[in-house]
Amino acid sequence: MSELISALLAAGLEPATDPDVLAAHSVDHAGLVPAGRAAALVRARSTAEVSAAVAVCAELAVPVVPQGARTGLAGAATAVDGALLLDVSGMDRILEVDPVDRLAVVQPGVLNAAISQAAKESGLRYSPDPGSWQISTIGGNIATAAGGMCCVKYGTTPEYVLGLEVVLASGEVMRCGRRTAKGVAGYDLVRLFCGSEGTLGIITEATVKLSPVPAQRLTLAAVFATTADAGRAVTAIMAAGKQPSLLELIDNVHLRALEALRPMGLPTEAAALLLVAADTDPEAELIAIEALCAGAGATEVYRATDAEEADALLESRRNAYHAMEKLGTVLVDDVAVPRARLAEALDGVQAAAARHGVAIGVIAHAGDGNLHPNIIVHPEDPASLAAGRAAFDEILEMALAMGGTITGEHGVGMLKRDWLAREVDPVNLAVQRRLKAALDPLGILNPGKVLA
Repeated sequence: MSELISALLAAGLEPATDPDVLAAHSVDHAGLVPAGRAAALVRARSTAEVSAAVAVCAELAVPVVPQGARTGLAGAATAVDGALLLDVSGMDRILEVDPVDRLAVVQPGVLNAAISQAAKESGLRYSPDPGSWQISTIGGNIATAAGGMCCVKYGTTPEYVLGLEVVLASGEVMRCGRRTAKGVAGYDLVRLFCGSEGTLGIITEATVKLSPVPAQRLTLAAVFATTADAGRAVTAIMAAGKQPSLLELIDNVHLRALEALRPMGLPTEAAALLLVAADTDPEAELIAIEALCAGAGATEVYRATDAEEADALLESRRNAYHAMEKLGTVLVDDVAVPRARLAEALDGVQAAAARHGVAIGVIAHAGDGNLHPNIIVHPEDPASLAAGRAAFDEILEMALAMGGTITGEHGVGMLKRDWLAREVDPVNLAVQRRLKAALDPLGILNPGKVLA
């Protein structure tokens, strides 16, 4: 690989080759996804540097693995053998906030939460809010088409991306999309790159849509004796035409883990907690939702008495993954099912846990039918690992059988690449392969991810 290092140096780049540095940058947060041995790491500071690095790799047919904060949960940023790790997290400038056109222009290393902070003085925010919003980068959010807790009302990341600057596999720089509220000139290439996980191009700039900050938000928590009752409450809320801004489910395993991590009086005896927020006519909305929860079997309903208490509840939900890490290695599943089958899916996860003898906690963006069964395994114990993987696969099979999907928001990465062919039809898969071949004929961009 000395040829690669020499070429990178000749291009004005500063590759790192220290084995400890490479090892530290070779994995994301996906448990049990093995990393390859990278050849070098380049920390890019500009589009020109990304372009130069990719051009070198194209010339030498070297794999390129784009990386941001590496908070992903599917192995999309995991190293492959001989790869150049291309870290764009240092490209972290907010280039523009336009309150008239309600947009922001940002580099890929900008943290999700920083966009809303920058837009706050204009009364605007960037609505998509993955649980990792304070540490995940917008480039990674776009590359994985990330979701979040407010998707039930405000939608997912791709709905907020207006335009992109992308470095292609040749090193060429392309712009696509627009700044205007409307625009249908040509194919929608922006959507093509959203969710492509760095396999079609590397995002170096994004123009994203901003939205007004709601005037008021109120929050309630409903306690249920069974997860199925909580699932039925979600179905009732959506069937009644209600539009909460947040509708999250936290099961007993997570409630106990969260309380152990940071005591705040969570109902650890409950089978499930529904966390609900409303921000249009919040008082009236929550009165109606409270009645629907009671009708579905809620044993208690709590109203947050002030914004501080509401924020504490939301922050607790964001810490769910970290709380589970205290119990062992977390194998994170991410499936989505039709909302009408949410209760059935929750029962199915519990059945899988019992059948395989593993601890599985479920948190869910319940209003989207998006479940995160977090499976606790102990990698040093082969039986625990095998049982966890069996439960993981069974949950994916269940989601597909219900007309759902193998990933609602985390992406395919390496973790689920063998499952994609089970979800999409053969013609669909062939079209995806042709798109990959057209944009990346040498197959150097994030190989081994998404498509097996």
